[in-house]
Amino acid sequence: MPEVAPSVARKAAFAVTASLALLTTACTGQSGSGATDDASKDTTINFWHAWSAPNEVKAVKSLVAGFEKAHPNIHVNIVGNMTDDKINQALRSGGDQAPDVISSFTTNNVGKFCSSGALVDLNPFLKKSGIDPETTFPKTMNEYTQFDGNRCTVPLLGDAYGLYYNKTAFEKAGIAAPPKTWSEFEADAKKLTITQGDGYKQLGFMPDYHGWESTTEHYFAQFSPTYFDKNGKSALAEDPAFEKGFTLQKRLVDELGGFQKLEKFRATLGDEWGPKHPFHTGQVAMQLDGEWRLGMAEQAKPGFETGVAPLPVPDDQADQYGKGYITGTIAGIAATSHKQNAAWELVKYMTTDTDAVVGFANDIHNVPSTLAALKSPKLKYDPRFKTFLDIAANPESTTTPASINGGVYLVTIQQFGYDYESGKATDLKAGLKKTAAQIDTDIAQAK
Repeated sequence: MPEVAPSVARKAAFAVTASLALLTTACTGQSGSGATDDASKDTTINFWHAWSAPNEVKAVKSLVAGFEKAHPNIHVNIVGNMTDDKINQALRSGGDQAPDVISSFTTNNVGKFCSSGALVDLNPFLKKSGIDPETTFPKTMNEYTQFDGNRCTVPLLGDAYGLYYNKTAFEKAGIAAPPKTWSEFEADAKKLTITQGDGYKQLGFMPDYHGWESTTEHYFAQFSPTYFDKNGKSALAEDPAFEKGFTLQKRLVDELGGFQKLEKFRATLGDEWGPKHPFHTGQVAMQLDGEWRLGMAEQAKPGFETGVAPLPVPDDQADQYGKGYITGTIAGIAATSHKQNAAWELVKYMTTDTDAVVGFANDIHNVPSTLAALKSPKLKYDPRFKTFLDIAANPESTTTPASINGGVYLVTIQQFGYDYESGKATDLKAGLKKTAAQIDTDIAQAK
């Protein structure tokens, strides 16, 4: 994930999940257990990734240089700034210039990568190397890198979502500590809101789903929802977590001024990735965001101290405070590669070598993706960043599960969220049933 603006790439990738028919079952190649190349011989492999900022590109080169020093016979040709579309096309076609190893920001596409056969199952490689994923990777990262028993990817650093808050605004409002439950959060958001004319001088929190990172999956993670039942059917209308999540968000919208007033205010605010982000300027006092926001906030030099905490949890789950939503970058081996054993050496180094993971995390300020790296004394970070390390290591933290058609089901849920918050849809239960039916139809058609 990019250090400065990971969600730009992630949102762009999210938008194309519906078009991932590019990855079809026509993708074929050697299986992990069938790889026949000799990784001890002199060879060159291609590594495609999506990082593009100068500091990120430098960090990737440093990571690979460490690998080549440890494996002098394996040379790595690095190709950066590769979009998911370009990667998908190369995974289909293969060839000498195609990637042997890929990394992607789009965890939503793991189900598609695995079910299509575009990436090989890494379970045989892990077993051969004596690596147990359950004791190597944080629970949530371990979950989002596999689909239906096929582990075609492994985590390569991660993102964790938490709550940023303006300590000066909190002090002025008489709030002593960040909210731990949603009821405390509601009360604080109202206390922190200062109206001005028909707008706001300061908004406690921007609850709208278009409010940057305030998406359905980020809200709902705090309710620990079950997206699919044991038969693979959408549980949207069955699991009460979703009704509670939609209800909470709609109540926040109504209590903080209503959808129209909030959207009118949002239209006047700065860009998410610029120095005029409304949290930086003090126009919004609390912000749901990823770990990268801390560095961006400090670079913007706001006139207040930035506080960081886990997102609140439902009042009846207060004992689970500290959990959050986790996502991240994934790495895998192309099924069309004829150098899968050499490719595995690179993947293994980048994703399981503690010093390599720590060094990469330090360089691009993302969350380490192994349990050992999360505890490493070599990890360098602002003390506030530890909140995100703890969220990543928390076994109660959640993610959105892989699906055969990628993140299409998340787009469908988010679209209903837009309709419900705006008042276009008014019957929540009926809307959840209709949305669940659409998700099931889309998945059936993708099989």
